Amino acid sequence: MTLRLPDGQGGFRSHTPRSAPPARSAGPPLTSRTVFSAAHVVADPYADTTPDSPAAVDWEATLAFRRHLWSHGLGVAEAMDTAQRGMGLDWSGAAELIRRSAAEAKAVGGRIACGVGTDQLVAGSLAEVRAAYEEQLALVEGTGAQAILMASRALCAAATNAEDYLAVYGHLLRQSAEPVILHWLGPMFDPALEGYWGSSDLDIATDTFLEVIAAHPDKVDGIKVSLLDADREVELRRRLPQGVRCYTGDDFNYPELIAGDEQGFSHALLGIFDPLGPLAAEAVRVLDTGDVKGFRELLDPTVELSRHLFRAPTRFYKTGVVFLAWLAGHQSHFTMVGGLQSARSLPHFARAYELADGLGLFPDPELAESRMKNLLTLYGVTQ
Repeated sequence: MTLRLPDGQGGFRSHTPRSAPPARSAGPPLTSRTVFSAAHVVADPYADTTPDSPAAVDWEATLAFRRHLWSHGLGVAEAMDTAQRGMGLDWSGAAELIRRSAAEAKAVGGRIACGVGTDQLVAGSLAEVRAAYEEQLALVEGTGAQAILMASRALCAAATNAEDYLAVYGHLLRQSAEPVILHWLGPMFDPALEGYWGSSDLDIATDTFLEVIAAHPDKVDGIKVSLLDADREVELRRRLPQGVRCYTGDDFNYPELIAGDEQGFSHALLGIFDPLGPLAAEAVRVLDTGDVKGFRELLDPTVELSRHLFRAPTRFYKTGVVFLAWLAGHQSHFTMVGGLQSARSLPHFARAYELADGLGLFPDPELAESRMKNLLTLYGVTQ
């Protein structure tokens, strides 16, 4: 049977769903690259909430999805922007998420790194920003998880120059018990971060970022770069001190950045690896054998889907990620924290379904087809 999918131009196109998925199963740990999937949260659909209410999370389904990622050898990047930090999930909810996920990681032997930010604050002085970071750093390190120092809206608002960033980050790195991952999230993901590191000139901002790392190389495990600029990431990667990793956060160009070149490569910490988890793990295992061509043949076809989900306004990519998790059977509903399921259009969902089905991302294609039909019917599309 074919599905009538809206094309966004007032018409429809036909899509014949895949009848069976490719066989993908858990495998040995990944060896050539360190790979984290930034994971989404599953909302509680039965909670009586409003968009301004604290997040109501279905903890069982949320933790089950993390076990799914760990079973394929991926690490979990917890309480990041993919989990709707700052877009529905407040610090109280994030703290509970970190505690629960870190405990689950210990139970199953999964790798986990957790976001450390300042979202207790809407705005504040530099001292208040530093204290907010310290509170979150203490919580994350207290769970035994690795810390990811996230870009801070409050710091961006309070800082007046590059020296303010150097002072705050230097203080935090001196305090950290173990090496952390530094996260540079571009304004396409969060407009409130425009001018991070003290300048909207990315060359100047890069110099400040590297100055932070150079002053504390023993406290920086790596950097996550989410600027959607492959050339800039490669240039930055080549300027890192020995032993400091680059984790690509470029959801547009990740296959080439992970594959690398004669001068190095990027590891990965990616939101797109939430829906791509098993396929991404399979590709990296091929890369583990030294087969770069085979790796690219598996992962390159996924870029069209990723660019679709992360198209502007990029910050709403979470909606497509959760939509695909619902179609794939990882949750029983398509409801999001803060009502964010409304952030994309039906033609956007239709194209995401079509691309994901073509890639074989759905463990049960019939279930995905049935749920897509239900959504189309809800929007008034007859088959």
